[in-house]
Amino acid sequence: MSIVDKEAASVDVEVQRVIAAPPDVVAAYAGDPSLAPEWYVNIVAARWRTSPPLAVGSQVDFEARFLGKRLVYTYEVVELVPGRRLVMRTAEGPFPMETTYSWEAAPGGTLMRLRNRGRPRGLAAVAAPVMAAAMRRATTKDLERLAGLLER
Repeated sequence: MSIVDKEAASVDVEVQRVIAAPPDVVAAYAGDPSLAPEWYVNIVAARWRTSPPLAVGSQVDFEARFLGKRLVYTYEVVELVPGRRLVMRTAEGPFPMETTYSWEAAPGGTLMRLRNRGRPRGLAAVAAPVMAAAMRRATTKDLERLAGLLER
């Protein structure tokens, strides 16, 4: 019997922000994994495993620093609607995670939503509530940085 409730161990964080730029501009920039280290607070490197451009099945290796730890993981694109939606899931990494970006026209520019959800395993599952809070802070900062880059 596990001491951690499986539902309690899940992480599901969504943040959103209106960015004062057209949806095609925001989607092109945010949807390019090569540019992730420029606007993600915790991502320090991104390397294509498959050749660009981005398509369903594309894989990208990311290196991140999160809660004081170095994380290396591979994301695979599982859904892509150019200019509207991008969904990536871990193909390899410390725990299963899915990241969804969505973009839509909104008064003042583009409403971008960034959602991360997954299920930490092992001892990390106990820290799921702490991870969720840290993810919310980081992804809020990520969208602030993205807006700062695109609203010049």
